[in-house]
Amino acid sequence: MRPKATLSSRIQNFGSEMSIEAFSNRHVSESPSLKGLRNPRLTERDMSLTTTLHIGAGVVALIAATPLVLPRNVHVTRSAVIDAAPADILALAASNTGYQAFNPYAEADPNLSITHFGPNTGVGSGFRFEGKDGKGTQTVTATTDTSVTYHIDLGALGQPTQRIEAVAVTGGSEVTWHLDSDLGFNPMFRVFGLFMDSMIGKTFDTGLARLAQAVA
Repeated sequence: MRPKATLSSRIQNFGSEMSIEAFSNRHVSESPSLKGLRNPRLTERDMSLTTTLHIGAGVVALIAATPLVLPRNVHVTRSAVIDAAPADILALAASNTGYQAFNPYAEADPNLSITHFGPNTGVGSGFRFEGKDGKGTQTVTATTDTSVTYHIDLGALGQPTQRIEAVAVTGGSEVTWHLDSDLGFNPMFRVFGLFMDSMIGKTFDTGLARLAQAVA
């Protein structure tokens, strides 16, 4: 028969069991790999950091996408009444040499280089330009009794369409200068488009004033 444990041995066994359990709990709580599982504050910090990163990524994505909600197509127009017949104004506008008489960029850039190509007037006539504001070509693509339309090729900067209209009114002709530009999906171009009306508008005002002098 198995001898009965004495009270003293039971107390000793109980103490040993308590020591083993305490030792086990102490080492579990101190274990680097398990300590985090018992620390809810660490989990909260992780969640806070993850949330911050998600918010930051969302803000960056919003900033990057914002220019794309800006207008893709920009239209600039300026008008003036000029004391001259529409035919006289459009004759200058449709001519290679005639256009240079009121080219607004020539006033701002005395060193502007101009090279003519095509016929002297009408569809196909045009010129290459190069100066401090850039380089490209301008070509007459259509003429009517009231307007002259041009295609402008600025290379990577775009290919806007320009049109000069002249309609008879009291005191001469109402001349309207138009520019239509497709800015595509380039976000920098879209941002630049916000300032095109004021910038190009001033250039057109200069051109209209020079045109009035040229036909006077």
